[in-house]
Amino acid sequence: MSKYLISAVETYRVDTEEEVTKIIEDAKNDFSYELAQYLSKRKDIKKTNETYWELSLKKIFNDIKDPFSIVEVNYEVDK
Repeated sequence: MSKYLISAVETYRVDTEEEVTKIIEDAKNDFSYELAQYLSKRKDIKKTNETYWELSLKKIFNDIKDPFSIVEVNYEVDK
């Protein structure tokens, strides 16, 4: 049995708009996937007067009709 990763959506919490811009530019320049969509939203927490950005990146790894590459997913958690 073969399984192919077609796409993934990654959602990040980012501290500044400049960091959001850098992450998007890095994703656009990574040719191991196609950056199909990105979305960033500023979030304000009134209680603590804190601001952060929510950033979502949709990455396409294979065409659903004709997949051509095996993608291994590896998550590392640093606590």
